[in-house]
Amino acid sequence: MNTDGMEKKGDGDVTIVPTGCCHDCGGRCVLRAHVKDGRIIRFETDNGADPQIRACLRGRAYRQRVYHPDRLKYPMRRIGNRGEGKFERITWDEALDEVAAKLMEVKNRYGNASILFNPGAGNQGMLHGPIPVGLMLQQFGGFTRFWGGVSYEGALFASMATYGTIRTGNSREDLLDSKFIIMWGWNPANTIWDPETSPTLSRVREKGIKMVVIDPRFTDSAAVFADQWIPIRPGTDAAMLTAMAYVIITENLYDNAFVEKYTVGFDTYRDYVLGIEDKEPKTPEWAEAITTVPAGVITDLAREYATQKPAALIAGWGPARTAMGEQYARAATVLTAITGNIGINGGYAAGFMRAYSSREMKYIQPQGSGKPRDKSKGIPSSNPVEDGSLPRADSLYKLSGGTNSTSARMHYTKVWDAIIKGRSGGYPSDLKMAYIVGSNCINQYPNTNYGVKALKSLDFIVVHEQFMTATARFADILLPVNTFMERSDIAPPWLGSPYYIYLNKAIDSLYESKSDLEICKELSKRLDISQDFFAMSEDDILRFFSSQRQDIKDYDEMKKDGVLKIDIPEPIVSFKDQIRDPENNPFPTLSGKIEIDCAHLAEMKNPRIPSIPKYLGHEEHYDAPKADEYPLQLLTTHFKTRAHSTWHNIPWMQETEPHAAWISRVDAEKRGVADGDMVDVYNDRGRIRIPAKVTERIMPGVVNVSQGTWFDPDEHGVDRGGCANVLTKDVMSPGGAVPMNSALVQVEPSPKE
Repeated sequence: MNTDGMEKKGDGDVTIVPTGCCHDCGGRCVLRAHVKDGRIIRFETDNGADPQIRACLRGRAYRQRVYHPDRLKYPMRRIGNRGEGKFERITWDEALDEVAAKLMEVKNRYGNASILFNPGAGNQGMLHGPIPVGLMLQQFGGFTRFWGGVSYEGALFASMATYGTIRTGNSREDLLDSKFIIMWGWNPANTIWDPETSPTLSRVREKGIKMVVIDPRFTDSAAVFADQWIPIRPGTDAAMLTAMAYVIITENLYDNAFVEKYTVGFDTYRDYVLGIEDKEPKTPEWAEAITTVPAGVITDLAREYATQKPAALIAGWGPARTAMGEQYARAATVLTAITGNIGINGGYAAGFMRAYSSREMKYIQPQGSGKPRDKSKGIPSSNPVEDGSLPRADSLYKLSGGTNSTSARMHYTKVWDAIIKGRSGGYPSDLKMAYIVGSNCINQYPNTNYGVKALKSLDFIVVHEQFMTATARFADILLPVNTFMERSDIAPPWLGSPYYIYLNKAIDSLYESKSDLEICKELSKRLDISQDFFAMSEDDILRFFSSQRQDIKDYDEMKKDGVLKIDIPEPIVSFKDQIRDPENNPFPTLSGKIEIDCAHLAEMKNPRIPSIPKYLGHEEHYDAPKADEYPLQLLTTHFKTRAHSTWHNIPWMQETEPHAAWISRVDAEKRGVADGDMVDVYNDRGRIRIPAKVTERIMPGVVNVSQGTWFDPDEHGVDRGGCANVLTKDVMSPGGAVPMNSALVQVEPSPKE
């Protein structure tokens, strides 16, 4: 291992390697690995200049990941039934020869569209993880993949429809200029949301700025930061936001000058809110019956938000992960607009909330200097399977910068259905093979039991993994991949903070594990793929990638320090230029203004994707007929000890807080359940067995099973792992939101064993 520039410590037998953690946890943080005799003996985190990018308990437990006895050690071939988890050890040459042969066979017999590429969020670096595999398969002739980000698609869709961009956030430090902050479905104490967030919120609290949390659970963020907690029935957030708009409009608290100058469509929205459109005024009393939030609380919150300007409404992504999630996210953006809290210090535009990103330093205008994209022309793509395909009818195809609108992909929630039904089910291809990288998809995609059926139906599956996850058990060829500590990479900022982390390789790869890049280098030779990219060294590729970023001035210095903290002249405030000088800086929408009433959506003529934000129900809502049989609403929140399914098997994490189903005391007593009892949470899609956490920190009618624990069914099909996606439904919201928080369930005591 090359240790040039690494810090030598003490007696000279310990080297401190600047590196980091780069999972999809909401952070991406600095780690300093203390290495002795080729082994990491401890970690420390950022002790340098402010802002410090300090690792949480997950990153500090990374040694237990690296040296876990269950690490995959060598390539393996399936010998049992698919999903049974029985494998035999083979050599790398045998494994790669078989993968290459299967890729060639499937391509020649069925075409490249039959190859499903399943990339995941297991690695968020610039180089490793899905990136080299995607480049390899692209050169091989292409592949089929999904569209839709499970975490954020509802927020992204709303952000594009309203603002024409996903860059709608402010620097965290700008919250110190707010007079009032609403944290709606946002729990950064657990989900991080950039390392600066929690320290900044602590300073906000010390400054005496009022913070209100709206969430069905009394979260850690509510406990630590908030002055007020308002519990709300899941999936009804758009109703409460609309009722707040009713108060603001009827009491003439909205910013009329801002609305007139910077927005379009206010009159249409006002007619809906006041009930002129449908004869039903969206009063706080109307919303109380839907949300369970008292009308007086809604009224007071609306008045505070409208009058305590500048005020920040931070609309978290959790409520957007519902069956009508884009309506909540749109309703939040519109509320920020009618109060004039956009483009000013201390305000916040809600939406997708990206603040800093060197990949999008300027607002992206609609294609062709403001001219909308022509639907009749195909969408260009570097993936040959997608190149030239027409856009989806339900996409914002006229705007650039959001989700790829190609019709050559299926939605994230429909991968299992697409595998099983193929073209006969209306999908773009008949899938025969899956190449899975950085993804525990059987665990993390909705309707896990349907996924089992789908994966069993494929001809061949190859998986890159570090552990025998629920998905790895379905592989035909299982390839062991190394960890962040055993390769080098660069971590870009997660959402809004201006920094990069250089993840220096700290130790040599353990066992027979290889990096994703090394695997693709070997496979590309067998597939007769051009070696222009794969002949480059890891360092040369990272140096090249860095040269494409205008804010990385000195690659070698960043590599030596392990972190690049970028000084910006003032806090980022999205849309400040648009508000200061709208003539020369139009919003990147088709109209050039904030679109309260979006003409692009109106063209769809889909009542489930209205041009203004509306409150809409669905088939697994609290008031749906199905609620008679399954009366509890399921939340599948992020958990403080995991990043999705990563860290599930790490002892320190399991000890910190055990996995359990949160249930209110009211609901538990009705079912004869005591704290710590084993319970079955179930619906018509499956059944999981899990300990109960009886608590006052969740409202009645709601049960929470945090996502990420590994699917582990017994001989009767009951999942003993507590995988939340056994219970979720594989449908997409009309605008693409992934409804992980829209499932009805029942809870009962588990049978005695």
